[in-house]
Amino acid sequence: MNKVKVAVIGCGVIAPTHIQCYQACEGAELVAVCDIVEERARKLAEQYNVPRFTTVAAELFADPEIDAVSICTEHYTHVDLVISALNAGKHVVCEKCLAASLPELDAMIAAVKAHPELVSSGIFQHRFTAINRELKAIVEEGLLGRLLTSRAQLYCERTNEYYLKDAWRGKWKSEGGSILINQAIHFIDQMLWISGGPDLNQKPVAMIRNLNHEGIIETDDTAAAVVPLANGALGVIEATSASFHIWHNTLSFEGTMGIVEIRDDKPLTVEFKDPEVQAAVAKRLADSAKPENLDFGKEYYGGGHPAQINDFIAAIQEKRAPYVSLEDAASTARVILEIYAPFRKV
Repeated sequence: MNKVKVAVIGCGVIAPTHIQCYQACEGAELVAVCDIVEERARKLAEQYNVPRFTTVAAELFADPEIDAVSICTEHYTHVDLVISALNAGKHVVCEKCLAASLPELDAMIAAVKAHPELVSSGIFQHRFTAINRELKAIVEEGLLGRLLTSRAQLYCERTNEYYLKDAWRGKWKSEGGSILINQAIHFIDQMLWISGGPDLNQKPVAMIRNLNHEGIIETDDTAAAVVPLANGALGVIEATSASFHIWHNTLSFEGTMGIVEIRDDKPLTVEFKDPEVQAAVAKRLADSAKPENLDFGKEYYGGGHPAQINDFIAAIQEKRAPYVSLEDAASTARVILEIYAPFRKV
């Protein structure tokens, strides 16, 4: 089977992870990187022995040699790049968040629907983590009984320097928000995905605050929300980037027959009415919580990027839908953008 020739667009923080994933993927051949800052593109190409670099994404879209692209740029650029790539006949995988506003997200989804022959995927690499898949199976098997509440919590620290380093961060127009759309989005996605998805016919209820970065960002550093879930349960979100914790996340799922809680990808609470079910679930979670082999990327990225990139390439070769389609990933983006909608100032 011919290798899928790929280009990575955007040479910022997440790009090396994509590059190394493609270089480790037997079905892929990384042929180019792109960034509007020439030095960044050149440096990354040299560091990873990528044969070509450019500052113009349109050159890659026009190149018949290139089959697929990874979009690793700032949030506000995603919609134009994804649409341009699809219109040029390229398969696309896009980093979170897919868009910085609801109209942008709608435009992206319209382009995806217009090109059903192309594989499009949104990066939610934690869906490939063993403990998250086990949690989803436990919920789907009905072991918790009727699901009542699901909760995603993230406490992390982002300094003023972090936000000031890149001009697009912490602004409504360019980032689309802050703590929810950037740091907490993966845990929100895990909570929604494991629970069976959001009820997109009902709006979330939320409050957001900027408690520790006043004058630095115009968006949120602290947020809380309640999201209606498709099965009738309630999803609860609590997140802050004003914490002294560098990184601390918790997912919990409570049903009529049991409760399961994991913290930093390790079982924290496993309690069930039936002792035998409790013992079985505890073993399943313990077995799936084995440390991942993180050869590259930041620790809190988890080990899911290689699995998702491999699935993206395999989907192209096998002419099938990816495990995380772009439309599926868009449901989580939509929840977050709907939370922000009453507070947006642009």
